[in-house]
Amino acid sequence: MPKSDLKTPTDLSSNAVSSVAQALNGILADLYALYFKTKNFHWHVSGPHFRDYHLMFDEQAAELFATTDLVAERVRKTGNTTLRSIGDVSRHQSLTDNNKDFVSPRDMLAELRDDNLKLIESLRAAKALAGKAGDNATDGIIDDWTDQAEQRAWFLFEAARGA
Repeated sequence: MPKSDLKTPTDLSSNAVSSVAQALNGILADLYALYFKTKNFHWHVSGPHFRDYHLMFDEQAAELFATTDLVAERVRKTGNTTLRSIGDVSRHQSLTDNNKDFVSPRDMLAELRDDNLKLIESLRAAKALAGKAGDNATDGIIDDWTDQAEQRAWFLFEAARGA
């Protein structure tokens, strides 16, 4: 199937929407990277706050995973294509993976907080692009994703105070 067969009709300028789609694909890659890191920490957390962190990481991972579909579908609604594989994710992600054998709970909280804050920066930049492109649907939905990331960062920050 030629790529043109995937073009979804839209009244938005293809050049402007292409830059928004590119930004969203970067966000999508970061969401997957952050999802996997959050699940990694969920599986490997230890210590006196194990249950609280284990459950919080699982809740946050579920929220991240649910957002991936919304982001990818937004890219497709604008007539663009999105990520197709783990390799594609790794080529587009800006967040770094954590492959350490052991990470302290305090370091887990700090790393996930910082990654969510970086995601917020990317979301704000994509929102600006969407506004410039006249893509009010993307502009509006990014507010929800930003609020979710801000809440995750806040919870991680507050949890780290007692770590």
